[in-house]
Amino acid sequence: MTCVIIEDEIPAQKILKSFIAKIPGLKLLGTFKAAIEANSFLNTTSANIVFLDINLPDMSGLDFIKTIKNPPEIIMTTAYPDYAVSSFELDTIVDYLVKPFSFDRFLKAVNKAKERLSVPEITSEDNEETLFLNVDKTLHKIVLNSILYIESDRNYITVVTETQKLSYIDALKNWNAKLPESQFIQVHKSFIINSKFVDKISGNTLFVKANKIPIGRTFKQELLSRLGV
Repeated sequence: MTCVIIEDEIPAQKILKSFIAKIPGLKLLGTFKAAIEANSFLNTTSANIVFLDINLPDMSGLDFIKTIKNPPEIIMTTAYPDYAVSSFELDTIVDYLVKPFSFDRFLKAVNKAKERLSVPEITSEDNEETLFLNVDKTLHKIVLNSILYIESDRNYITVVTETQKLSYIDALKNWNAKLPESQFIQVHKSFIINSKFVDKISGNTLFVKANKIPIGRTFKQELLSRLGV
């Protein structure tokens, strides 16, 4: 499956390129800063997906879509959420990403396009998204999907996997921005859990691989809703 980036901001181009590189089977054909040069390319080369900014130097992304004879699946990327309603009036637009967006949100948009193209869905597990934690002057590699839960205790965070338990100074709120929102759920003021490892719920206690996690009263309804209960 192939794609094209039409984005005039270099930092935004770099983010899109790094996200595309994480997705198996998604090949980047070209990157363009303006609509006119992209139009010439698309007239001679077929692409499945176009990541399109709305504010371009020569014309708006929405106007550009109307000039494409056989438009591919379009994923809009912009810093302005106000255009969302008018964007979805165009049938070819698959999704609308508001900057800054996470890889998890980006992957969700790509999978929407894949569904319309009848291509099998890719999950975050396929990509093993990772990060490094600096604990006691040592960098520890963590696969996000392997995290069982994260616990906050005063100024410390403990990240628990099946093979690791790492503690360091940090705040739980910082982890909400790092983790795929479709998979991780805050269930207590001091706990975030990985929903794929939930074994059972008993009253206000949740079991994650035999680890007992308390459920906060204000978080319970959201937890049950996210788990489809």
